[in-house]
Amino acid sequence: MTSLLDGKTVLVTGVLTDKSIAFRTAALAQEAGARVVLTGVGRSLSLTRRIAGRLPRPTPVLELDVTSDEQLAALPDALREHTDRVDGVLHAIAFAPESALGGELLGTPWTDVATAMQISTWSLAALGAAVRPLMSAGGSIVGLDFDASVAWPSYNWMGVAKAGLESACRYLARDLGPEGIRVNLVAAGPIRTMAAGSIPGFADYEQVWKTRAPLGWDVDDPTPVARACVGLLSDLFPATTGSIVHVDGGVHAVGA
Repeated sequence: MTSLLDGKTVLVTGVLTDKSIAFRTAALAQEAGARVVLTGVGRSLSLTRRIAGRLPRPTPVLELDVTSDEQLAALPDALREHTDRVDGVLHAIAFAPESALGGELLGTPWTDVATAMQISTWSLAALGAAVRPLMSAGGSIVGLDFDASVAWPSYNWMGVAKAGLESACRYLARDLGPEGIRVNLVAAGPIRTMAAGSIPGFADYEQVWKTRAPLGWDVDDPTPVARACVGLLSDLFPATTGSIVHVDGGVHAVGA
């Protein structure tokens, strides 16, 4: 992937550990020639800064809480301290309160549903609006997805939020396309990350992929997903937008 992103600046959100899809995407983007800027949030900001030290090259880390109007509004100026433009964005932001996962869908209070939707769905549009002033030359926004075409055990309101993310991707693709900005999602198979640890029964997902993936699937290797993200962030797909690219070993294509 050498030189695939030469001269480009890529903003990567959601780096919390070096096992994450976001971290691996940032590392591959640097190896492909990109300048990378990371964002972190709240009490996790120091963790993101520490993990950033494990990337191939030093990278700035900006604070961004997508539930804060002030921080979203301040993002363009914060970015301008490091770059005059943004060519690509990885949206790796998702969260659902404990009540929104596991059990039945019906027992979750609206306040927790609202939190899941704001952080996991609305934030794609909010981030797009925040970086838009620096994407005057066009570019690519890539979000991380988990197939929302079916109801998964325990995923509940996060599954609903991901369905909303898929719809938001299409509408953003419609609105930002005339400016040369592509918006796509990568629907990944299960990866054993910090976020996955909060999903009740995650081990059951591992078993599904172990038995159903035609190409096989390694829950400990985010590289195939990260490579797809880098490809979409590059100029290899100039006419692809509003799409969901499945990187799941083929599970989405086969029946039970």
